Amino acid sequence: MVLLRLDSLALSRSRFALSPAAETLGALMVLSRPCVDPWLARWHERHRTALRATLAADPFAQGLARLVSSTKYLPDHVSLPPTGGMRTRLADELAQMCAVSDDEIAASLELAVEASWEEHDLGSWLTGRNFAARTAQLYRHTWDTHLAADWPRRRALLERDVTYRAGLLAAYGWPRALERMSRRTEWTGTDAIRFSDRPGPDRVVGPEGMLFVPYTGSRGSWLCEAEDGPYALVYPARGLGAGPSASAAGRERALARLLGSGRAAILRALARPATSSELAAELALSLGTVGGHLAVLREADLVVGARSGRRVVYRRTEAGEVLASGSTGEHDDDRDFGAGTDTGDDGG
Repeated sequence: MVLLRLDSLALSRSRFALSPAAETLGALMVLSRPCVDPWLARWHERHRTALRATLAADPFAQGLARLVSSTKYLPDHVSLPPTGGMRTRLADELAQMCAVSDDEIAASLELAVEASWEEHDLGSWLTGRNFAARTAQLYRHTWDTHLAADWPRRRALLERDVTYRAGLLAAYGWPRALERMSRRTEWTGTDAIRFSDRPGPDRVVGPEGMLFVPYTGSRGSWLCEAEDGPYALVYPARGLGAGPSASAAGRERALARLLGSGRAAILRALARPATSSELAAELALSLGTVGGHLAVLREADLVVGARSGRRVVYRRTEAGEVLASGSTGEHDDDRDFGAGTDTGDDGG
């Protein structure tokens, strides 16, 4: 079992962050295999063939993408902690990546091969020099070609996860805020986070605290570490994994007939608490339209709003939960992603 140990000072200084590089790494993983995320299915269908053609033309990029998609230990240079908090820029993350030496990268790649469940021949593609710059080039191409246009939608979903967990943090503390971040991550005792069930050394989090970084995959988590930076735990954003079953799809159609499509969409979207701005961004509606729908849903006692600083965060009431989901609570899909650094989830 691997534990992340935090004292009270480290805990008080821990915070959330976003990472375009983590989103890019997740995209490389998702596009390297059949799609299991229903909400990403159309994006996956549009982009997988083009990315595969890019990789086929570059043995280094192809070998690296295949390795990170089939190992329980991600090479260190592809999973560095973000440096800009909630405003982290990809350019800054790639500059940080480019500072890693070829020797460090080669050693880390060998560890990744040892932890892979597939066979890899490093000698066939780990040739030449400038491995960090070539990795950064792959990240930049993947971002510009496959992610940049979709980033506003993804960012809104990630910010909603942070809003949700920040609310739990304010009300109940870190143990509650960390609930169900991944299949195996949980608070243990009074000063530790369980990261993995696999054998390995515990990590001691320094006084700067650690970062919690959501990404839009539905499963899998990984730990980012750098010699001069805090640990960062990358985890699947809450509620993105499950697509509707046939019975759920029928219920959604009935809900739209009952409430109207706009109000039904908002009630469904509030499976994760959100502000009106976040709902407007996700559903591509104006703030005025969202506000009008929320007013009706509040009058019907299907949603309730609670102030958090300058924002009002909306959530479904018990009646809204029953109407939207047919139960008094929804559960995230805790499936195994099969990749991560030193990953918290098993691969296979």
